[in-house]
Amino acid sequence: MSEPADPRAPATGDGRSRRRWPLVVGVLVVGVLAAGAVWWVRREPARPVTIDEAKRRTNPDATEPSAPTGAPAAGVYEYQGSGGEKLSVPPLSQAEGPTIPGTVEVLADGCWRFRIDFSTNHWQTATSCRRGADLVETDGETWQRWLVGPTAITNLTTSVCDPSMVLPADRTPGQTWPARCIATNDGIPGETVSAGDYRFVGHEDVEVGGAAVPTVHFVRERELSGTQQGKEQTDVWLTLDTGLTVRNRRSVEADADTIIGKTTYTEVGEFVLTSLTPH
Repeated sequence: MSEPADPRAPATGDGRSRRRWPLVVGVLVVGVLAAGAVWWVRREPARPVTIDEAKRRTNPDATEPSAPTGAPAAGVYEYQGSGGEKLSVPPLSQAEGPTIPGTVEVLADGCWRFRIDFSTNHWQTATSCRRGADLVETDGETWQRWLVGPTAITNLTTSVCDPSMVLPADRTPGQTWPARCIATNDGIPGETVSAGDYRFVGHEDVEVGGAAVPTVHFVRERELSGTQQGKEQTDVWLTLDTGLTVRNRRSVEADADTIIGKTTYTEVGEFVLTSLTPH
């Protein structure tokens, strides 16, 4: 079984009047181990995804809708970063970066999709829509591949967020907004609920290509319950004018009961934009 077709990825737009959502919509990656489902697929150790590989997924001849005002321009952006993910049972780990492409695709009806490729064995997407001056996060996906002995195991998680999950246009430092998404994994029955708050930290400059870029800094803190239990924290810095992700820092820890015992998934990483201009 090969990697599934490229999912609809995320995005988020904003400026001072709108804001962009963090990239991670939910991390639920131990499902296949819990279900004991093993697919014989190409065994490819995790390595960085190149910019050219990310560009080959896009169709240069396709006619895309016009980007909503304040949304990121479509294209492949280059990020540099580091990090890793681990499973406690069986003990597995794989690295992220250092090259981490981020792809923005403009959709219809004021929406856009952002995909981040942490490695050839891990990508995530999120979809955001502009509704007036506000932003609504609608859904996202996470795909991973793990090498277990002579086999490669893949799993896909799909998250759907509450319609009320809106970031209002007006904000002040310290202000919070509730957020809730429900995720299902194709390897294990049941649902996982990711719920918590978004908090606006304030305006900060982040260095991109040697220049200071004004950004808005948000923190997302979530509790995971249901088929998996744990917590997630994501800091994200977004450009004021388009809501493009400039910097992302995250940590995740999630437990699940599996047929081989309790398994803990952990992920820690960070990436930073190298240029405001897409390839």
